Amino acid sequence: MGTIAKEVPSNDITKGFRVYSIARKIFIYCLSAFIVIVTIFFATSRSPNKSMFGFRYYVVLTDSMVPEFSSGDMVFVKLSDAKDINNGDIITFNPSSSSDAYLTHRVTEKITDYQGTGVTCFKTKGDANNSEDSFLIDESRVIGKVKFHVPKLGAIVRFVQLRWYFILPLIVLLFVFFKMMKYYFDLKAKNNNSNVNNTVITESENNG
Repeated sequence: MGTIAKEVPSNDITKGFRVYSIARKIFIYCLSAFIVIVTIFFATSRSPNKSMFGFRYYVVLTDSMVPEFSSGDMVFVKLSDAKDINNGDIITFNPSSSSDAYLTHRVTEKITDYQGTGVTCFKTKGDANNSEDSFLIDESRVIGKVKFHVPKLGAIVRFVQLRWYFILPLIVLLFVFFKMMKYYFDLKAKNNNSNVNNTVITESENNG
């Protein structure tokens, strides 16, 4: 008589392994991309003047622009001329020549040809503040307009910059974890195949 093989159900193992494989690939790709970007674009320099493709990045340190964005977020600023900035735009600027600090507030008024000087100035205000900033910003102090922001990316980048020695052990532990998971699923699959083979042999002997 023919040999009948009763396959041990493996749907749970197969589904689990597929989910694990997809999650592992996504994680590795995302982590690799993040490490490359942070290393090249962020962590290698703390200079606020660092730019790429006409953009500069700044970490938000206060909540003066809530709910637009909050502390720990990262804003990406497109270098812009004063003529391209209008009321309602969010701009990043240096409020004082004696400081390296930068602010990111919304333009409430654009003043062209300020007091006949030919200079364009801006009044600004944080969305969460009750009043406008007490100073005018002339066009030479304006970096550009905020085009987009990424929530909490700034906090992550600052952590990488200040605590970089934690990152490598964390990455190693994560890769060890995924290796152990792969070993676990490989072992489950091996045991499943072994059970199938034993079932085939048993059926063959019973039908012999």
